[in-house]
Amino acid sequence: MQMLVQTLVSGILIGGIYALIGLGMTLIMGVMKIINLAHGQLMMIAMYITYVLFEKFQLDPYFSLAVAMPCLFVIGTLIQRYLLNPLLDVDSILPENQVLMTVGIGMVLTEIMRFIFHSDYKSVKTGYSSATLYMGGISFNIAMFVAFMIAMVLTVALFFFLLKTDLGKSVRATAQNRDAALIMGINAEWITVLTYGLGSALVAAAGTLLLPIYYLFPDIGGPFTLKAFVITMLGGMGSTVGAIVGGVVLGVAESLGATYISMAMKDAVAMVLFLLVLIFLPGGLKKLTKI
Repeated sequence: MQMLVQTLVSGILIGGIYALIGLGMTLIMGVMKIINLAHGQLMMIAMYITYVLFEKFQLDPYFSLAVAMPCLFVIGTLIQRYLLNPLLDVDSILPENQVLMTVGIGMVLTEIMRFIFHSDYKSVKTGYSSATLYMGGISFNIAMFVAFMIAMVLTVALFFFLLKTDLGKSVRATAQNRDAALIMGINAEWITVLTYGLGSALVAAAGTLLLPIYYLFPDIGGPFTLKAFVITMLGGMGSTVGAIVGGVVLGVAESLGATYISMAMKDAVAMVLFLLVLIFLPGGLKKLTKI
């Protein structure tokens, strides 16, 4: 029983960070109606920023949030403004040309980082990277626990922004009905730029929080883009609350798979869960939980 509880705790902790990744993709999908297939690569850029700050300036990874998030916000807004928005006005036989552009952006970002840092594995080792806290016989990795708490603070801040500020309400209005938002005087094009930047900042935060417990290499973005997509589909496309649920579900599924099947099979267990949801709940968990 204790092993099961320990597994669930570990899954929830990593799931909280996965939720942050899913929230970024969900915001972009909700407003732009596309899947951002460069999402994990943007996270990878933030991880390299955090790595450089740690190696060159000995800045703690968690304090690097104050640098990585604004940097990725700027990068995200530039990508949206100058690479994605212009495609809206281009006639194409492929209406998904924005999605294809994100694929290209992800590939370019990966190769740029490979050129600068090469393909070897890098890591950030702090005094708390492997430290453990015990409560009632259940162990908590300090780095993971702190990362989970920061992720929760950022999640609450995001919901406050979306629900309580005029700008956040404009984002929600654009996501719900772009045409109606335009009629109401909302600058939808500017909102899409803001949203892509915000989604990039959120996934940057997740990358910075994960770096003390993950190895870093240029191709790490691809698997996390897949995780973000799975989380978004699990929670129901466009649902911010669903993204949180999807992230936790994915984290718990991976943790259970690693404990009771094989560490090498944890990703496969998550993918099987994803397929089952697509088959039996094609609308995601949102359809089941009414979120």
